[in-house]
Amino acid sequence: MTADSNGGEGPAGTTGAGGAKRGKGAKGAGGAGETKDRLIEAATAVLKSQGYAGTSARTIAKEAGVNSALVFYHFGGVDPLLLAALDRSSAERMALHRATVADVRTLEELADAATRVYRDDLDGGHITLFSELVAAAVAKPELREPLSERAEPWLAFIEATLDRVIGGTPLARLTPPRDLANAAITFYLGVNLFTVLDADRSRTDSVFAMARRLAPRAKLLTLRMPRRRSRGDA
Repeated sequence: MTADSNGGEGPAGTTGAGGAKRGKGAKGAGGAGETKDRLIEAATAVLKSQGYAGTSARTIAKEAGVNSALVFYHFGGVDPLLLAALDRSSAERMALHRATVADVRTLEELADAATRVYRDDLDGGHITLFSELVAAAVAKPELREPLSERAEPWLAFIEATLDRVIGGTPLARLTPPRDLANAAITFYLGVNLFTVLDADRSRTDSVFAMARRLAPRAKLLTLRMPRRRSRGDA
């Protein structure tokens, strides 16, 4: 196998960068499952700290303490490994965020929950993982479809949450939950880039503060009108 576009080397059974031979010797890392876990954790750490440009089979393997050839052996390349890292992070964050919004029923509660979701993802680095891969997709079209597929569950999650809060209200007719979900994902990606310029997060926090101030003022738009009784009703 040749090196992928992000660096790396080593067909099966050949010697990698560290001089260790691939194959049966990989068992020394603690078994295939443990090695894959270590590579995913290392890929996550490298992507967060060095960005997509700094990821390669060599840098990830060094972080994991394994032979760089194992990146190809277990994942087929650097990009599939990075997508696996994103998948793990997404699963963890989705479980956390479902709990965060489980009891949300009003716009005020939704604004508070959105603030917590943003801060949790920023502190946990999930925004960085996703946005780095999206940025890489500008030059690597082959990343666009898998990333689009991975964004869809988040769009569905946001849409379902919004529908629970504003579904059937005048606000939903003005701003359909699906459209709001698209706006939220767009903001989610853009805000990570903006935090590079907003070191203390004050300007970004001001956006969420504005949303929390506006939420109570939009209550009238979230009132569900009672259905008219038909003439046949008792």
